[in-house]
Amino acid sequence: MLLGFKTELKLNNQQRTALMKHCGVARHAWNWGLALTKQILDHNKVNPDSKIKFPTAIDLHKWLVALVKSDQQWYYECSKSTPQQALMALREAWKRCFNKTAGTPLFKKKGKRDSFTLEGTVKITRDNKIQVPVIGVLRTYERLPQVLTKSATISRQADRWFISFRFDVEQQESNNTDVVGVDLGVKNLATLSTGEVVLGAKSYKKYQAKLSRMQWLNRNKIIGSNNWKKAQMAVARLHRKIANIRKDTLHKLTTLLAKNHGTVVIEDLNVSGMMANHKLAKAITDMSFFEFRRQLTYKCQLYGSKLVVVDRWFPSSKTCSNCGTKKQALLLSQRVFECGHCGFVIDRDLNAAINLKRSGSF
Repeated sequence: MLLGFKTELKLNNQQRTALMKHCGVARHAWNWGLALTKQILDHNKVNPDSKIKFPTAIDLHKWLVALVKSDQQWYYECSKSTPQQALMALREAWKRCFNKTAGTPLFKKKGKRDSFTLEGTVKITRDNKIQVPVIGVLRTYERLPQVLTKSATISRQADRWFISFRFDVEQQESNNTDVVGVDLGVKNLATLSTGEVVLGAKSYKKYQAKLSRMQWLNRNKIIGSNNWKKAQMAVARLHRKIANIRKDTLHKLTTLLAKNHGTVVIEDLNVSGMMANHKLAKAITDMSFFEFRRQLTYKCQLYGSKLVVVDRWFPSSKTCSNCGTKKQALLLSQRVFECGHCGFVIDRDLNAAINLKRSGSF
């Protein structure tokens, strides 16, 4: 299976300038291709009898070379694979849009999610050095895996640059037969069927006041001024810190579950529906349920364990884990489950985790 590796780069000013140029080329190619494809779609909508064939990524790149690259000489300062990969990503974005799995692609703005992909001579030269086309050898802060890769993506988060690439790894075989049920919640991130409770990072709640004040102080600054740029960078750093704390908690929990259990049972949560509740939306976002399931999916595949996703309509919270009696209604405020049939009393989340474990054992 393919596994991704991402690490921070150790750059000098010259390399930072080169990376910014590549981001500009990728962004320009994306925006040019998006504008052109939207014009083609509008033309086909108005003129159904004389439709223009929707271009492929190869067609877009040929037109880019003929119409844009010859007039914009700064394109030649960067790797030729940068606009190619941007147009390929645009074509995939339109494909997801046509399949109705995603919305319409949007134009990219400078300074927002800057990234680009390089393909070709990507070689890991030493433990903490990687060679990429045009830019040359880049240093990292940590040791790189000695693997073969053909492409790499470089992205920026606030004032830091990161490089990521994929490589093949062999799936491990697990002889573990333990089954664990995991019930996700807002108060606690996860309650395991073993009785262990994992607290959530709640990083956004912790830094919410500080973030709000930084944004409030930035409200009257002139857009584009040096003070505005400094304030924007400070806000971006804090957002990065909040996200990193949340990711660290999720990575530790998902790795623990996938490596130490043969079967992990979770519930298919309707996260988008839960987000409609404005009273809980912020807390749900802070826990990041979707990212938890995404990480657990590939880690179970990597470590040889099995992931069982129970149907979202399974009454895990309403069913007594002792006698199996189902309650008709259970309020969210009732944190203790009391069975009216057998008198069994247990924590609500632990009761749900035990029921999930049993449903996944069949």
